[in-house]
Amino acid sequence: MDSYIDLKNITVEELKQIDLDRVNVNCSPPDFEPQRQYYFMAKCRQIVKSERERLGRPLYACTVTFGCQMNARDSEKLSGILEAVGYELTETEEADFVIYNTCTVRDNANQRVYGRLGHISSLKKKNPHMRAALCGCMMQEPSVIEKIRKSYRFVDLIFGTHNIFKFAELLANMFEARGMVADIWENTDRIVEELPVERKYPFKSGINIMFGCNNFCSYCIVPYVRGRERSREMEDILKEIRALADDGVVEIMLLGQNVNSYGKNLKEPVSFARLIQEVEKIPGIRRIRFMTSHPKDLSDELIQVMKHSTKICRHLHLPLQSGSTRILEAMNRRYTKEQYLALADKIRREIPDISITTDIIVGFPGETKEDVDETIDVIKKVGYDNAFTFIYSKRTGTPAAAMENQVEEEAVKEGFDRVLKVVQDTARERVSAFQGRTMDALVEEINEQDPEFVTGRLSNNTIVHFKGDQSLIGTIVPVYLKECHGFYYIGEREDKWKN
Repeated sequence: MDSYIDLKNITVEELKQIDLDRVNVNCSPPDFEPQRQYYFMAKCRQIVKSERERLGRPLYACTVTFGCQMNARDSEKLSGILEAVGYELTETEEADFVIYNTCTVRDNANQRVYGRLGHISSLKKKNPHMRAALCGCMMQEPSVIEKIRKSYRFVDLIFGTHNIFKFAELLANMFEARGMVADIWENTDRIVEELPVERKYPFKSGINIMFGCNNFCSYCIVPYVRGRERSREMEDILKEIRALADDGVVEIMLLGQNVNSYGKNLKEPVSFARLIQEVEKIPGIRRIRFMTSHPKDLSDELIQVMKHSTKICRHLHLPLQSGSTRILEAMNRRYTKEQYLALADKIRREIPDISITTDIIVGFPGETKEDVDETIDVIKKVGYDNAFTFIYSKRTGTPAAAMENQVEEEAVKEGFDRVLKVVQDTARERVSAFQGRTMDALVEEINEQDPEFVTGRLSNNTIVHFKGDQSLIGTIVPVYLKECHGFYYIGEREDKWKN
């Protein structure tokens, strides 16, 4: 047993270098994190290995993500752990293990998951070794858990947003259990990182800087399923980004429900602008993005940092939701139409080449044609480069769900169509303004329609397609924007390299 590793004696820095096959799983697991999860990874690895040998083939796992960038980052962690325990990752749901990382912002997201579960039921009948798991925001709703227990009893594992770091431990429990394993936490103040991650792109990565939300917009269920705001220590964030840079990452995206309130709840408060300034100093990181900003918390300090930065991308997502002050008050957004317009004007004035995108909700309870007119007025005055436009989705448990004056479906559709047309018109005008310029693009992948082309992303988040090959992926190259096609460009690579 001397050759076996006791994780109780391993530091966090040593964890990523250890051989999981040498971990002693015959002793009790550590009481502290993340060592405890590595213990269970080692235990799961033995189980998966035994199953592979019994079946005489590899075992495959598929992670399916619904929702936001934070969910996408969480899914990379889930995939990293699945790979660490011995699964081979696949994109098909006809796998030995399928996990759905769910979203519950809108009801149709829930319905999509239920639809996929129906498909999984038939797949499990064909493959008796198959296991299915559900996690994420949707699992924080008691009514959902009740429905899954009753109607989808073939699901093997359920957990929520607060204990995603326990995935390896829950996986081990699932392997040893005979029925459904469910572990739902109502809240937490814990933040556990330093776990395996399988990034979708080797050259760019999201990074969680905070969790939860304190805003309680009346239509939004996120604070109830993600919990209250919890910020990571700045040095922990910087340490993670340095490691990513050493691993070849050139672009990072700082993630949080409201990044502008980052650091307010730390023992030694620090501003989001200060965090970004420290990130800028990290060698190897050439682009910095962030998502999402609440207008009420976007500071003059941040605007100035963005203005003078050579690394912060010229793109800001600034959710509007409604252009009507009356509706904004009912939404509990805590700013007026005039305040939003003043902020947008200040941003445009200080950073003229910035791309501003937004979220808009149509059909909020009590919304009238005149309220929609107010939203359209803001769209025209700001001139969004793009907007994600949604029909209001009634979410049980939120204040808006109990409001009277729910808008008739016909009126909602009419308002939505009007808003969408103006968004498209203004966005086309904004995006096309860059035609004829040369701008840097981070090459992300081979073009899906034409393998002779690659697809890159400009600093302002606009997509450009141009001739290139695999060798360009992950590099930043200057591209002449030759033709604007609505929301993307066809370009030509400049001869001069910037790498």
